Amino acid sequence: MDIVILLYKGFTALDVVGPYEVLSRLPNAVVKFVAKQKGIIESEYSSMKMVATHTLEEIENADILMIPGSTTAFLNVVKDAETLHHVQRIDATTQWTISVCSGAVLLAAAGLLKGKAATTHWGLLDMLSKFGANPVAERYIQHGKIITAAGVSAGIDMALYLTKAVAGEAYAKMVQLIIEYYPEPPINISDFSAVPKEVEEAARAFFKKEMMKMNIAAAAMN
Repeated sequence: MDIVILLYKGFTALDVVGPYEVLSRLPNAVVKFVAKQKGIIESEYSSMKMVATHTLEEIENADILMIPGSTTAFLNVVKDAETLHHVQRIDATTQWTISVCSGAVLLAAAGLLKGKAATTHWGLLDMLSKFGANPVAERYIQHGKIITAAGVSAGIDMALYLTKAVAGEAYAKMVQLIIEYYPEPPINISDFSAVPKEVEEAARAFFKKEMMKMNIAAAAMN
């Protein structure tokens, strides 16, 4: 099973590594990290780097195509017609196309989510609708062969869901046991309803600053 994971400068590390730890354990899995050019690709804080072993152009087909997100760097990819073309082209060959966090915005920008239910980070849901998708606030959601996950850590849940769909529930349970994924966070926060108002306001204020950075970056590209 060929699994193609897109890398681009500024990707969120856990968006890639979390699902990779699950999907790489699928039967006969062959994982390929791809980018516009081969070589070292920096994550969003530059301290973590991964190696793209293949170019997008070299990929003729894939069983699974995964698109990770980022805090702001995905805006560069949204404007990158060449990368979006390759995403469209590879998607036409896949059994499954999946995304994590703002990776869903890239799928939407490529025209792959029109009229489809999809999710992303809670702060970016409105952006999906601008590309014709139907945003929903879910941990992950499937529409046909496309599965989109919410922010960052949701990619692990989505990958386990896909593992169950591909290899069966017993196999997915085995993988979950192997990676010891049974979260017990020290702070129990499932959504905004579970946090004090001041924490929610702080989170929204923080994200608003990130959105301002995104708007500045977007303006610079126009």
